[in-house]
Amino acid sequence: MASEAGVETRQLLIAAASRAFAEHGTTNASLLDITRQAGQRNRGAVHYHFGSREGLVAAVLDQHASFLAERELALLALAQERPGDLGAAVEAAARPTTELAEASSGGRHYVQIVAELVAEERTDIHPDVRGALERTGGYAVFDEIRARMPAMPEQLTDERLALMTSFLLRAISDRARAMDREQPGRPQLATDEFVDNLVRMSVAMLRADLP
Repeated sequence: MASEAGVETRQLLIAAASRAFAEHGTTNASLLDITRQAGQRNRGAVHYHFGSREGLVAAVLDQHASFLAERELALLALAQERPGDLGAAVEAAARPTTELAEASSGGRHYVQIVAELVAEERTDIHPDVRGALERTGGYAVFDEIRARMPAMPEQLTDERLALMTSFLLRAISDRARAMDREQPGRPQLATDEFVDNLVRMSVAMLRADLP
């Protein structure tokens, strides 16, 4: 069983990594800088507590897996009461992520990190990182979105779903950055208006006329 000091060190490292990964990316952030920001003198603290960079990324993502799983699956259940409603399925992805981004700086960091991972479109994502993402309800939600999309060639379905996912996460991520910005930018929509508009734009992307 981990000691209290060990648990505290892990939490300090996770908090520092969350900020660093959001700002610099999961592959570019310096593990040494993360260790220093966490107040640790042991240069190998990340590897001691998490095994690898990927293990630390997974730990950062795991902080919010339970919240997202609960909210996404609850909204997915509501969407399943409205068969064929593509917007209801998209909302099950958009609303929980927006709520998380509004809840705390750590939530905003999470959204920024996931937006980066999705934008990279990596096929070699580490099993630990994939596992952390799978512990949310996201995969089930996106399966439901796919099932409700208009009929089209599979390659085009994949392309539209990938672009929509990137757009949705980037929009929420940009809004999250605006919330942390010291200098005010353009006015932001209220939560419900933001989510409704984001869902409608995402559905329009998925239902656009075929080329």
